[in-house]
Amino acid sequence: MKRFNAILFLFGALTSFHATNAGTIVGTVRAQGKEGTEDAAAGGKYDSRKFKFAERVDYSELRDFVIYIDGPAGATNALPPDKPLQVLTTRKINQKGAMFAPHILPVMVGATVEWPNQDEILHNVFSISEPKPFDLGLYKHPEVKRITFDKPGRVDAFCSIHKAMHCIILVLENPHFVVADEKGHYAIPNVPAGTYKLKAWHERLPSQVKEINIQPDGETRADFVLGITGLPKY
Repeated sequence: MKRFNAILFLFGALTSFHATNAGTIVGTVRAQGKEGTEDAAAGGKYDSRKFKFAERVDYSELRDFVIYIDGPAGATNALPPDKPLQVLTTRKINQKGAMFAPHILPVMVGATVEWPNQDEILHNVFSISEPKPFDLGLYKHPEVKRITFDKPGRVDAFCSIHKAMHCIILVLENPHFVVADEKGHYAIPNVPAGTYKLKAWHERLPSQVKEINIQPDGETRADFVLGITGLPKY
């Protein structure tokens, strides 16, 4: 009994140590267009019949920002493991109304994604992305297909029948990631104390990276503004 109590005490001490030596990353992320493009959209050729239906990007309405700690180990002051950490989880991308939902799905290496077809028509999910090429073939409800993502990277998936069906699986190397909410706010809890490279990602904008230092039992703030910057002119 004494030995059992000692084990419980040791487990509690380790749990308490981990909790008190971890912090939370909080902040906001938003997109910003190039200066001068607002004036270029007013009047002129954009009011003509030829261009009045040309859809422009509204950067204030961009969503699906993913914020994550970059790298297999995350901390710059820690040695990376021999093999990427793998956590066996199952996530889901629905096919409904001839669309994928969610459009962006961040997962950790080793995660399995289910692809239920909730339409009464056939779909065919496939990808030619290097980290995970696959073809699920034609199927519909109630059949559910599954794919396990065992390498990190961006995987674009499409339906071979319906051209508007497109989604992205962002396969990451550690569990410290989150999708920002509709107002651009995010929080990543339980990050062990240390120095990290924190990345803000969006599918149509250059990513932005900041070095942050996580203090135990506290909050570290990192705000991001993503735009078309830092790219070669030609």
